[in-house]
Amino acid sequence: MDFIAKKNAHDRLLGVTHLEADRELLKQKAPQHDLLKRGIFNRLQDASSILFALLDFATEEEIVRHRRTLAAVKERAASEAARLKAEEEARLKAEEEEAMRLKAEEEARLKAEAEEDARLKAEEEKAARLKAEEEEAVREMKAGKKVVIAEGWEIIPIENLLAQSDNVQVEAGSAERAKLASGILEKGVDAIVVTGSGASEIREIVRQCKVAGSKQDLVTARITRIEPVGLGHRVCADTISLLRRGQGMLVGNSNAFSFLVHAETEHNEYVASRPFRVNAGAVHAYVTLPDDKTVYLGELRQGQEVLIVDSEGNSATTTLGRVKIEVRPMLLIEAEVEEPGGEPRRGCVFLQNAETIRLTAPDGTPVSVVALKEGDQVLCKVDGLSSGRHFGMRISEEIREV
Repeated sequence: MDFIAKKNAHDRLLGVTHLEADRELLKQKAPQHDLLKRGIFNRLQDASSILFALLDFATEEEIVRHRRTLAAVKERAASEAARLKAEEEARLKAEEEEAMRLKAEEEARLKAEAEEDARLKAEEEKAARLKAEEEEAVREMKAGKKVVIAEGWEIIPIENLLAQSDNVQVEAGSAERAKLASGILEKGVDAIVVTGSGASEIREIVRQCKVAGSKQDLVTARITRIEPVGLGHRVCADTISLLRRGQGMLVGNSNAFSFLVHAETEHNEYVASRPFRVNAGAVHAYVTLPDDKTVYLGELRQGQEVLIVDSEGNSATTTLGRVKIEVRPMLLIEAEVEEPGGEPRRGCVFLQNAETIRLTAPDGTPVSVVALKEGDQVLCKVDGLSSGRHFGMRISEEIREV
């Protein structure tokens, strides 16, 4: 290559950024060249000198190709270095986050353990305090002193007191609390002191206390007629309580004459007992509710409060968990109660014709309707002749039902 061609190629190819690539190629082509024996002092001058010398050993195309190859290698190396750096930074970040997570978990665990220890300690202290208060209350009640448990009481301590004394009195700040107190261990507390917060509900509290301790006047009636009447819709009242022998609901064709329909507490060869259930009768019949109210059996609904009566006339309340109305064969049962110096009082009820449906004998024994005979005696409730009902509420009105 003559000087002019070499000079033109030099001018076209010159670039400081290619110094290292050109120096490496010169080293490959002329390892002993003098320019390779000294260091780099001035990049522009050294780039020019090395390129001019390199043109004696390599073509312009070869120099460009080498430059591109080396640039690609450097680019890959830089990319790999960047990737490794990013991975290392990510690893360090992940390790830092994991360390922070473990630290946070440990702190949370220690905090939870401390809170649990504090809770257990508080519960132990509360239990010890309540036990001491309970023992002190029992001692005072046994000594004849009146003890009133302040509002804020809990059920289990009151149960413990009721198990040791019948003279338990509590404060109640609402009708709901009064109702709860009156039903603990089924017998309830001896007295309820209404606090200021419960003053606005005093009527409801008094009503609940009356219901809890009310007694129904049951009388003995004589069966006068038993007759199948075909199919009809009957109502099963499934309560949320397990009823006992002698308990049932007051049901009748008239609100003034009702029968004590016994709960399904008895086993027989056909079906197991259902002590929560009263197979109460036809949908049109009246059933007695708390507060001396009545409602048609077909109007009963789950969640409704109903009255349970035993053979001694003692009453209690429970709640309906389910009401089932189904078509079944029915019986008409009539009975009468002797009235001193007057005509007997007569009443009737429509009940399902099945072995498991029972009325209640005067001694509390359940009597199956399929075994019932004219002349048998059952428990009933009879109201005055002038007692009527208006939407289930008692009114003084003469009503004749036939």
